[in-house]
Amino acid sequence: MRTIRYGGEPSQFVELHGDNPVRGTAFLLHGGWWRAQRDLHLMDALAADLVAAGWLVANLEYRRIDGDTGGWPQTLDDVLAAMAAVPVAEGLPMIAVGHSAGGHLALLAAATVKPSAVIGLAPITDVPRSAAEGLGEGAASLFLPSPDPAASPLTCLPIGVPQLIVHGDADVRVPIDHSRAYAEAARAAGDDDVTLTELPGVDHFRVIDPADEPWQHARTWLTTRFG
Repeated sequence: MRTIRYGGEPSQFVELHGDNPVRGTAFLLHGGWWRAQRDLHLMDALAADLVAAGWLVANLEYRRIDGDTGGWPQTLDDVLAAMAAVPVAEGLPMIAVGHSAGGHLALLAAATVKPSAVIGLAPITDVPRSAAEGLGEGAASLFLPSPDPAASPLTCLPIGVPQLIVHGDADVRVPIDHSRAYAEAARAAGDDDVTLTELPGVDHFRVIDPADEPWQHARTWLTTRFG
């Protein structure tokens, strides 16, 4: 594992896993409602799984909202800077995979970076709606104190790259209706290659367990597209 720093703040770094990738480069973005309580180690198991499948994996850390100088737009700025700092596998696909708040950041970053594909695992797609519904214990209002349509994937459509959204219908942290509304709006905006996989009985965190069935939907989708 190698560490790449892309800024001077403590949270501005990337952990790079894998050597001699045959599939491409995968950027991982962890969730946690943009709070400092959660960090990039939430994605360690997925990183190991993707390395075993032949990907170079960049596990990104970024500034968060409570005592870490993060929020909107600086947290997304961190993600874009981190992606630019990583030496990708030349000539091979580049994908972004994000969970929850990391899914929010992966989708927004994809609109700018235009990777080969983006995967949202129970992503936050509508920050104002999340705030209005009291999700994340008030995190959405802290992340976005003033309205800005550029801060939500739902209002930044079309993203312009293939998308897989994986969401369990037992998720109470980010209800599946958010992903249903997002997928419908994305297709209406011209993102024709959007797949929403709904998983009965699956909660918010099972989607990031590589030993569990929900993640296999993402692995199968990646294998179908990239070998």
